[in-house]
Amino acid sequence: MNIVQKRFSAITLAIFALVLASLLNYASAATAEKLNTDARQALQSLYKTQPLAEELSRSAKAVLVFPNIVKAGLVFGGSYGEGVLMRGTVVEDYYNSVAGSWGLQIGAQSYGYAVFLMSDKAIAQLNDTSGWEIGAGPTVVVVDEGVAKNLSSTTLRDDAYAFIFGQQGLMAGVSIEGTKISKIRR
Repeated sequence: MNIVQKRFSAITLAIFALVLASLLNYASAATAEKLNTDARQALQSLYKTQPLAEELSRSAKAVLVFPNIVKAGLVFGGSYGEGVLMRGTVVEDYYNSVAGSWGLQIGAQSYGYAVFLMSDKAIAQLNDTSGWEIGAGPTVVVVDEGVAKNLSSTTLRDDAYAFIFGQQGLMAGVSIEGTKISKIRR
């Protein structure tokens, strides 16, 4: 590695660390009351744009709502946000969503997501582990336009369905695969 590459690597890591630290600080600053309000508003917005999500909510055992996930990356990336577990309209617990990545990436964005937990198995996975990694354990189907066209309350077979919403920023693509969800205190 030559001197230019070393400097570029050091600068890249320093910038990423500063950006990520400020984003994580911002994302974790919410009070329980604000998080509850934001989650309820996020769900209502989701229901307006995705009627299937509202339909799923009627048969879901619980819903995990992360109203604001912040993702940033410059070769190495990460995302963080806090959310709530709701049964009906009652907030039961608080969780964080953390993911890391590396590869060809640059930019920052924010988005929200909701995971509709349809089975006792999905809720048990969330409650009985020190952190639920999406992509391991119960099946989670990310609902996009293609999936939504072929999904109805009579075809529901999976443990959980996730909707990603409210994307803003300059970073291509959003994936929740590999995201770790852990209980936190609020």
